[in-house]
Amino acid sequence: MNAKPRGRQFFNNPGPTNIPDRVLRAMDRPVIDFMSDEFVAIQHACHAGVKRVLKTDQTLYFYNSSGHGAWEAALANLFSAGDKVLIVETGYFSQSWEEMAVNLGIIVETFAADWRKGADIAKLAERIAADRAHEIKAVLTVHNETATGMVLPVAEIRRALDQARHPALLLSDTISSLGSIDYRMDAWGVDVTVGGSQKGLMLPTGMALTGVSGKALDAARKNKAPRHYWNWELMNGRAPQKFMGTAPVHMFFGLQESLRMLEEEGLDAVFQRHTRLAEATRAAVRHWGSDGKGPQLFCQTPDRLSNSVTTVVMPEGTSSDPLRKVAIDRYNLSLGGGLGPLMGKVFRIGHMGDLNEPMLLGCLATTELAMRTSGIPFVAGGVDAAIESLAG
Repeated sequence: MNAKPRGRQFFNNPGPTNIPDRVLRAMDRPVIDFMSDEFVAIQHACHAGVKRVLKTDQTLYFYNSSGHGAWEAALANLFSAGDKVLIVETGYFSQSWEEMAVNLGIIVETFAADWRKGADIAKLAERIAADRAHEIKAVLTVHNETATGMVLPVAEIRRALDQARHPALLLSDTISSLGSIDYRMDAWGVDVTVGGSQKGLMLPTGMALTGVSGKALDAARKNKAPRHYWNWELMNGRAPQKFMGTAPVHMFFGLQESLRMLEEEGLDAVFQRHTRLAEATRAAVRHWGSDGKGPQLFCQTPDRLSNSVTTVVMPEGTSSDPLRKVAIDRYNLSLGGGLGPLMGKVFRIGHMGDLNEPMLLGCLATTELAMRTSGIPFVAGGVDAAIESLAG
């Protein structure tokens, strides 16, 4: 007996995400010389398109890497061993960025936060204002924390820096929000934005990016720490940028097509679609746990709920791992698991990128089916609640 389920897999992991057929077809072509005029034109188009998504006129660099590479590029260019940064705790990924910084010899102060409620911005502003000696060289943030399903108000952090007249740089990870949730690099005063290819940009994993302000470029030029692969100065000098090695030609083929898709729909419409699908997902989860015994939304701060991923707390005494195993092995539905201390305690529903109402309803219905099969307590009818949300 072949135990592998048939039919197309419903992929609702919060990263990587579904790759549209149009993007796959755009990448299904022979390689071209990355020094050719044809490829330089594609690069220019992609740089301009991603800047429109980031809403920035600043400098943009791409890398052959995952988003973690772009994290390291920001750290390596801006800081030397012994420099101090402040990382706003949001969850697993803020901890990962902190670990990377520590391994590079950077002194890290963590502004602690409740993972279910999010950082207290007023108290963060007090901490920034208290740094009168300006020991803190930068504030590092994760705009959308994939592990907890929570958004951080980055613009409010810039406001706190400005009110304190603090010169620290503001760095923001937008890996799981770019192309899914409105992001305004220039208007929010972000000095370095970190992004990746595999989520809202609807591409395979393997290309990362950083948007870099003039202030950050100046800091990088003054920084004497050794670096090579990530060195922004070495990447300058060839329009629109030089790659440290071979350029990821096929990723650019795909990116050019994904940018076309985003702009055909219109960015505002893209964000509205993500809001609509996220609200339907939350309606289903709230219904499943409406008796107080079933699954619950992990995020407890309503105005910080993510529109790209929903994190769901399991009922007491149950684990998300058997549920996810039934979902994938029996029903061909891929759900995200808990990360770090949340492992086994939550599951995550990704609703970003190439997704529509039928795809989401299929995910929610199959999640209900998997919960019933697994013996998870829940109130039936979450799909109906999602339909009501979408119809309204």
